[in-house]
Amino acid sequence: MDNNRAEFGRWFSQAERDLKAARSSLKGSYFEWSCFQSQQAAEKALKAFLSLKGRRGLLTHSVFALLNECIAVDKRFGELRDCKELDQYYVPTRYPGVLPDGAAPFEFYRLEEAERCASFAARILARVRESAK
Repeated sequence: MDNNRAEFGRWFSQAERDLKAARSSLKGSYFEWSCFQSQQAAEKALKAFLSLKGRRGLLTHSVFALLNECIAVDKRFGELRDCKELDQYYVPTRYPGVLPDGAAPFEFYRLEEAERCASFAARILARVRESAK
């Protein structure tokens, strides 16, 4: 169990830092980065929880898939199903030409989306923190 707890600590500490970066990017009006960093925070927090439970080597970056894995271990994660929206911020927030009309990510994403993403990530981190006790 000590190895699982250590792995949890590594992943969760990075998730907390990613959420902090998302909030910093939000304040700086880097909304595309804030959305992506929120997705990263959520992904890493869910992987932290699964590591704690002995589940490692998960190759997915999908919040939806990771949430389903977490729900199988702890039904309370079902309250976070709406956070699957974060999956749509994994690729298009970083690459020009992926978005409609060829928009660059910095032209496309807005404050409201970045705030919503940070809120989703914060909820996931709070659930992981509580479930890891």
